[in-house]
Amino acid sequence: MDEIVLRAIRKWPDVPAVYGWLGLDRRGNWSIKGERIANPALASFISRNYGRDEIGRWFFQNGPQRVFVTLAYVPFVYRTLPSKSGGLGLSTHTGLTVETPGAAWLDDGGAVLVETEMGVGVVHDLDLPELLASLSGPAGEPLEDDAIERFLHLPSADSGAPTLMVGGYELSLLHICSAEVPSRFGFVPNPRPAPGEPEC
Repeated sequence: MDEIVLRAIRKWPDVPAVYGWLGLDRRGNWSIKGERIANPALASFISRNYGRDEIGRWFFQNGPQRVFVTLAYVPFVYRTLPSKSGGLGLSTHTGLTVETPGAAWLDDGGAVLVETEMGVGVVHDLDLPELLASLSGPAGEPLEDDAIERFLHLPSADSGAPTLMVGGYELSLLHICSAEVPSRFGFVPNPRPAPGEPEC
């Protein structure tokens, strides 16, 4: 978090929070009341001061004021990039490089989710073909297009799941239902104020 933000929190600790204004879409774009933020400096400021509270609500700390974020899907959007260990790595929509990807899932809409030290994120749809090209079978064999297509439409047992190579880590790609994602990963997609809580 920016030092100027931390100083503002210490100076004005009790500013009411904001709900329902700031959003994050499935491509990692910030928006205010549905209108995409086009100013790079503002988008970068929001990204640097993005965090979560103790109950799984994600927010932008705007000086002393907490602005809760409405998530189109998950808290992070991941982009692919060359990995130091070879193959593909990931970076967040906030500009941070992923160090330790831990697990991966394919949801019922065809999106790929990856859990990392940052949290759970969805791989940007434009990067999905490149990522899926790194899929291999349970025995490490490269998958042909028809085998990938079958997996995308048919759930498989854990033991028969194909493997993604991400940042030097082998991740079994399992199936998950998108409706289960918020509870599975402990976040609140649409934060609302508690009864009686003051808000701006």
